[in-house]
Amino acid sequence: MSGFVHPGLPGPLLRRGPRPLLLHLTLAMLRSANSAGASRSWSSVWPAMNVLLQAGAPRADGPADARAESPAAGPDLAALFQAAAGRDAALVRGIAAYRRHPARRLLADPPVVWTEGETRLLDYGAALPPGAPALLFVPSLVNRAYVLDLAEDRSLMRWLARQRLRPFLLDWGWPGAAERGFSLTDYVAGRLERAMAAAAAVAGDRLVLAGYCMGGTLAVAAAQRRPDLLRALVLLAAPWDFHAGDPRAAAMAGRVLPCLEPAMALSGTLSIDLLQTLFTLLDPDGVAAKYRAFARQDPASPRARLFVALEDWLADGVPLGAAVAREVLGGWYGANSPAQGAWRIAGLPVAPQSLRLPTFVAAPARDRIVPPESAFSLAQAIPGAVWHQPGAGHVGMVAGSGAERALWRPLRDWVAALPSGIGR
Repeated sequence: MSGFVHPGLPGPLLRRGPRPLLLHLTLAMLRSANSAGASRSWSSVWPAMNVLLQAGAPRADGPADARAESPAAGPDLAALFQAAAGRDAALVRGIAAYRRHPARRLLADPPVVWTEGETRLLDYGAALPPGAPALLFVPSLVNRAYVLDLAEDRSLMRWLARQRLRPFLLDWGWPGAAERGFSLTDYVAGRLERAMAAAAAVAGDRLVLAGYCMGGTLAVAAAQRRPDLLRALVLLAAPWDFHAGDPRAAAMAGRVLPCLEPAMALSGTLSIDLLQTLFTLLDPDGVAAKYRAFARQDPASPRARLFVALEDWLADGVPLGAAVAREVLGGWYGANSPAQGAWRIAGLPVAPQSLRLPTFVAAPARDRIVPPESAFSLAQAIPGAVWHQPGAGHVGMVAGSGAERALWRPLRDWVAALPSGIGR
């Protein structure tokens, strides 16, 4: 991986992740306390304690002397504390190993062909001859765009360019004074549409518009508004039915919005750490589990270097403007406005069923951020959409060790098969 230094050399503690660190350590501590709970009264607070207590109690039909020797009928506390301490020690070792790892992302950006405010348009196929099919990738507003250009050997953008396709990447950038006041209409009907027009002008042809995660949801609205700029549409792990899978968790995101208002009033944004907290609550044990596993890895292995690159990207987030945060949390998650036909851009409802573009919808089977059912509703709504479900996770589908097989090749083949004269 680009930027890797030999692990035998000392490395400074330059990383801030996993963010927010205190939250992840606290969740691990609470889980350990849960495991070590001996009092039966704790079972009313932690229902999982019932399982432990039953596992530790002697069988009712067992020998009488065994029952007499275990009057508390509880678990082996020493074993529970030892297991909890082992988990916590492994977590701390994994975090320390990550923070000291010498790998750094050193890739140079390709040419910038358009800018507006804090937003840039990167051309990864500038060296290709004219006529190469052009794709414009639209990432989420809350994560850095370079997840699609993570490393020399983990870059969807550079891989597509080597396949004679011309990928453009929209880098939303850090929300400045102007962007902090943006609504989703400002992003879609303003900045995204102008970026589409700029990319089409540079390429000299219509585009395949490809949206990843939240960027896919925005791409649906942009495709409906400007089909004249497009040949086709690609939606990668793009949420649409926000109440699919776990409607209670989605509705809770809407209910938590009033609690976030005081924090958003300070800077006009929903901060990175608050965003990371919301993502963590989707899978409270996930971060601790992966860092415990990382503690066992060879730091010089490709797997370890990929882990570090992805964790650096996750920690390098982008705050979300307060107005957009209200639309997303209250409208998308709370009211499920896209699936209900109530999400509007520039006053008009966004209706995927009205699209008449060839569409490729990919939703990874192991996605914990966007349930496959949420994205599948788009494939059902868009006439003739092709459905692809790789065996991967939300990030692994685009940047993981198996991404080329899971997504890159199927996407390339689908784009290559598009008729040249499609679109309006």
